[in-house]
Amino acid sequence: MKIHQPTELIEDPNEALQMLKDGNERFLKGELIQKTFCCADLEALCSCQKPFAIILTCSDSRVSPEIFFDQKLGDLFIIRNAGNIADETALGSIEFAVEYLMCRLIVVCGHSNCGAVMASCSNHDFPPNMKHIIDYIKPAVKKDINLEEIIINNVINEIERIKADEIVKKHSDILITGAFYDLHSGRVSWL
Repeated sequence: MKIHQPTELIEDPNEALQMLKDGNERFLKGELIQKTFCCADLEALCSCQKPFAIILTCSDSRVSPEIFFDQKLGDLFIIRNAGNIADETALGSIEFAVEYLMCRLIVVCGHSNCGAVMASCSNHDFPPNMKHIIDYIKPAVKKDINLEEIIINNVINEIERIKADEIVKKHSDILITGAFYDLHSGRVSWL
């Protein structure tokens, strides 16, 4: 079991992905790593950050990647918004982590019972800022498919937006993948 050190740069995105998978298995088994920090860890994190993965996920209070991936402070660069959308702000954050923090793994993580996706399935009128979110999710909504399939479609659509980003495209060593977090079981399924 590999545990990321605060100043360690993980250049292999497959190694980073395996660390997330191992972390979710520890979470499911209730065998979490020790999260206490020594002064040296905090000092190292004050002077630099070397997260090994970028996670774009929902702002839902039940969705916390540090917990269900069993990672420590400084391990993950997390971007959260309702519906895990890759809008301009999220893409700018991803660009920062790719260019300046050298992250080579990007994960778009949707989750079961996503309220933003459920809202996008309705015909309600939304205020402008909420409509911005709904407009990003709407292309994932298809007739005759269930909510989980729409959530997965949304993850796939956001992955495509990230892949089309000019900064991301210039780095051929980046792995972009999707995940689905089940609120009931705690399990992360990989797309």
